Amino acid sequence: MKAPRELWTSRVAFILAAAGSAVGLGNIWRFSYVVGTNGGAAFIIVYLIIIAVIGYPMMVTEIALGRKTHKNAIGAFKALAPNTPWWLVGALGVLAGFVILSFYSVVAGWSVSYIFKTIGGSLGADADFAGVFVGHITSAWAPVIWHAVFMAITLGIIAAGVVGGIGRAVRILMPALFVLLIILVLRSLTLPGAGAGVAFILQPDFSELTAQSILGAVGQAFFTLSLGMGCMITYGSYLNDKDDVPDNGAWVVALDTGVALLAGFAIFPAVFALGFDPAAGAGLAFITLPAVFASMPGGVLFGVLFFVLLSIAALTSAISLLEVVVAWLVDEYDWSRKKASLIIGVLIFLVGVPASLSNGAISFNIAGMPFFDFLDFLQESILLPLGGLLTAVFAGHVWTAKKTREYANTERGKIVLGGWYDVLIKYIVPIAIAVVMIFGLIDKFS
Repeated sequence: MKAPRELWTSRVAFILAAAGSAVGLGNIWRFSYVVGTNGGAAFIIVYLIIIAVIGYPMMVTEIALGRKTHKNAIGAFKALAPNTPWWLVGALGVLAGFVILSFYSVVAGWSVSYIFKTIGGSLGADADFAGVFVGHITSAWAPVIWHAVFMAITLGIIAAGVVGGIGRAVRILMPALFVLLIILVLRSLTLPGAGAGVAFILQPDFSELTAQSILGAVGQAFFTLSLGMGCMITYGSYLNDKDDVPDNGAWVVALDTGVALLAGFAIFPAVFALGFDPAAGAGLAFITLPAVFASMPGGVLFGVLFFVLLSIAALTSAISLLEVVVAWLVDEYDWSRKKASLIIGVLIFLVGVPASLSNGAISFNIAGMPFFDFLDFLQESILLPLGGLLTAVFAGHVWTAKKTREYANTERGKIVLGGWYDVLIKYIVPIAIAVVMIFGLIDKFS
């Protein structure tokens, strides 16, 4: 007889798990360098508007689909639209979870390794920070080993179950993440000259904004909230029928956005105070920030704290990505959770190996891109926007916005979805996602 499906033990457990899914490398590493390369405060204002107009409606939609069906990403669409091809939208989410984690775990492994590089003195004041980073990611063995370590931790948490694994882990990891982030914010703000970094975040210069910046804000909002990848449908499926959807969705969005903004206050005041370039791009976390920490008093301690923070953020997201795939196998094929976790975890690790090696150890290209970059392109430009677009169309026009809204409002909290939700999910959200997807592809191949 099939065991009953696990549910979250409390509202707090769900909020911490869902916020943990949303809070990841995208909030701390990606958000910071996107803000840095798009002019600071003006970009943040646009980003916050997009979070409200697109991110929140999509968040409550995916949670509602999960809670309504108590099924995985594929099973939810099968239950709501039986005998139709709509289950393929859920399949996109399962595929996205697999693809993202295969290279996301590689980057997370870099974060873990940098904890020990900082402790060991490899990132001292006289270090060649760019050389250390390039040397690490192009190595044949080191990044693969750290990728394996990170995947093993993720696999172990998922194998332990929703309550005993995910629920227990996020109750420790999420408070630790906030404590570490606040410590780093306080240290950054007390550096001489930190005011320039604060101004960069709080004083908008809209002349810095471009059409590409606005499209980037939409893409960042979507990526950082774990939308379009089945995570929120899966986590929502473990909610009790009495749990409120709009309020819980608001908490998740607020915590995720709060972490991103706090990360800005932890990073940019220090970057400006010590004379570094805020527009350093993707190398901000692994090249610029180690140099920043090496230049400040107590830099080793704060460098270690930062990379521990980055690793925790990566882990809370990785847990949800693996859970999307595992939940599908457990629900649809009656696999044991341990069997599904082990097999999928090993497969994801194996796909991550050539992704890691393609950064320099070997030449492995697809569509003219290193395999690592190809996986990143596949999820960012195709899987996530397409999954999100089709989910919005399904909720707005197939299951219908009225049904989605009425179901989400069944257990009323402080927030009640109104007619504004119908307009957003039927028209604004899908159009915005489609525009970002199309222009992203044009920009990539132009």
